[in-house]
Amino acid sequence: MDYMRATDRLWPVLNRLMKGHTVVYRATGGFVGHRFPGAPPMLLLEHVGARSGARRTTPLVYVRDGDSVVLVASKGGHPRNPAWFHNLRANPDTTIQVGSERRQVRARVAEPEERARLWPKAIQTYAGYRGYQQRTEREIPLVVLEPRT
Repeated sequence: MDYMRATDRLWPVLNRLMKGHTVVYRATGGFVGHRFPGAPPMLLLEHVGARSGARRTTPLVYVRDGDSVVLVASKGGHPRNPAWFHNLRANPDTTIQVGSERRQVRARVAEPEERARLWPKAIQTYAGYRGYQQRTEREIPLVVLEPRT
């Protein structure tokens, strides 16, 4: 089975599920959607389209690192980075919702030595990232979201 072809065909379904997740997360103030039994914690990432300028919200797994939050731009091991990654590179000042708390953050890609430290934390949070990295030739970027003051 060609994993990437199957994944590409599933994106419309996954996008609908993510929209539903976002609606429930927001409607419950993060009470539902932030944590599910046996699953890693999730946040809502707001981002602006790099070309379109459209505002979007994406639920994503996150890793805590001190006052910062780290996202893994895995796209399930797809050869290309996810759209939200490109959007954050173009518009790094954004907002996240972690549970009931909304935070103003600035996104940046982790430096190589920082990535080396953070990657094991990402794997600890969600072991599936290891397989995603094995499926793709690109190095999966880690995005650090630092508090804005």
